[in-house]
Amino acid sequence: MDPDETPHLLPDGERVWVVSPSAASKNLPGLLNLFRSGQTEPLILGDAGQPEAVVVPWDVWRRLDALAADEDGFDHAYDTVRERLDNPQPSIPLEEAAAQIGWDLDEDIDESDFKPQ
Repeated sequence: MDPDETPHLLPDGERVWVVSPSAASKNLPGLLNLFRSGQTEPLILGDAGQPEAVVVPWDVWRRLDALAADEDGFDHAYDTVRERLDNPQPSIPLEEAAAQIGWDLDEDIDESDFKPQ
């Protein structure tokens, strides 16, 4: 029988701990309590120490989903900037330029995912 938790070495040298499905099912209520208390450390699970799935807090998943889906937003912003560079015009206020590419300058930025350098 596999141990409940196995280290797995990632290509970049970082080590993650992979939890067996049976251990994950036993620990889900406790994990949910950790998420409710503000902890965001994911639960990585899989068989034989191979990562196959990740359980993350809902807010983390929503941010990841928004980032993944923002590809069209990036393309739109890139096209707008490219068009402006091809057709120089008088300067416009930053707020107007941000509105054209869909940026909200008043939106708070969650920097918790950024690692200090």
